[in-house]
Amino acid sequence: MEPTEPRLITSVERGVATVVIANPAKRNAMTTAMWRSLPELLERLAADPSVRALVLTGAGNTFCAGADISALREGAETAQGLAVAAEEALAAFPLPTLAAVRGYCVGGGGQLAAACDLRFAEEGASFGVTPAKLGIVYPASSTRRLVSLVGPATAKHLLFSGELIGTERALRTGLVDEVLPAGGLDGRVEEYAGVLASRSLLTQAAAKEFATGRTDRDAHWAAEARGGGDTAEGVTAFLERRAPRFTWTPGATG
Repeated sequence: MEPTEPRLITSVERGVATVVIANPAKRNAMTTAMWRSLPELLERLAADPSVRALVLTGAGNTFCAGADISALREGAETAQGLAVAAEEALAAFPLPTLAAVRGYCVGGGGQLAAACDLRFAEEGASFGVTPAKLGIVYPASSTRRLVSLVGPATAKHLLFSGELIGTERALRTGLVDEVLPAGGLDGRVEEYAGVLASRSLLTQAAAKEFATGRTDRDAHWAAEARGGGDTAEGVTAFLERRAPRFTWTPGATG
């Protein structure tokens, strides 16, 4: 495979899966093949018992400049459908997800970042939602997700104008959760992802569902807590003044 070929690069280290969007010739724009491959890739990572958290980032100095516009020649509706399917697969990923953003996070890149649980950005990053520049109707599900992050006013500003905003405004409006100085993003992401991987996946999985507004799984998670073993391990580890060894995984209690 040639180094410049557009692709998604995956690695797993110390419980953290990293997915890198790599299309350097086009500022890491997502091609049709990349959109198609992401849901299957995420499914494989979700089934890997060694994975406890996921980081999504871009190669080099850009997160993702959006969808490869050449894909729109195949039909805007088809291209948008692939992007939404990838976005929804990322949002439904059962483990904690973190977008590590530097440079441009625009269009389809913004969709992917918004679908992650958390977003950390390096100073100087730029965010934008740009369908108004192309006369495209932004997907309803993506619009609702954006509104849930930044509120109606900022969502309208982004969608109506297509203008880019910087990290200061992104942080103030809730589009990003932390802003790091130049050179500080990788270290902070590695540190935080390690923290996520060390915590109880039972707690995280339940919290992820509850935070999305689900109200029909209270009994399910109560049963998982009773039979999963993480609560007993956490309390015991605290009393013994040692790091807990959490073992719960989805489906572990039947």
